[in-house]
Amino acid sequence: MGYALEAFGEKLRAFRERRALTLREVAERAGVSESLVSQIERNRVAPALDTLLALAEALDMDLAYLFADYRRVRPVQITRSHERLSFTMPGVRYERLAQMEGPEHLGGIEAYCITLEPAAQTGSTEYGHQGWELGMVEAGRGELSLGTHTYELAAGDSISFRSDTPHVLANVGTGLLRVLWIISPPKGVWGKVLGK
Repeated sequence: MGYALEAFGEKLRAFRERRALTLREVAERAGVSESLVSQIERNRVAPALDTLLALAEALDMDLAYLFADYRRVRPVQITRSHERLSFTMPGVRYERLAQMEGPEHLGGIEAYCITLEPAAQTGSTEYGHQGWELGMVEAGRGELSLGTHTYELAAGDSISFRSDTPHVLANVGTGLLRVLWIISPPKGVWGKVLGK
């Protein structure tokens, strides 16, 4: 999704008017023609980046303010409830709520609704994986084994941990255990769910 250039013109004009500067004064300070400033303000011309920066400096305008709306335009993923991908293994059902890959330094997230039948479990006692996990129990009673420690979890409880330690989530109740689970960075496609 692109950014509407109209926002630059409107912001420049409003800022200039608040400072009680004329088109000519701003043009002289920025080293451009008065007609160019006018066309930019009326969104007739998309300014080159160097011109935009010169105008911002001429107005003593903070660049963060100028680009604030641009920074708010971000990709959005919506997964409709009837479109969720799901994966089932004995006693455990995963429904993927979201998966977003981020820049390498941010990593991204993936989120699941996981339902475990009584006595079912998911995870590994032998290995962990890079990253962090956060889980919240929606219903039921669970137990998270993390390395040599075990944590009891009930409806409403949440837990977060580094996931490089082997960990297993088990249903220790008599009904279904339903949890929301977030992993960062994403472990990836469904084949990796088996190692969860």
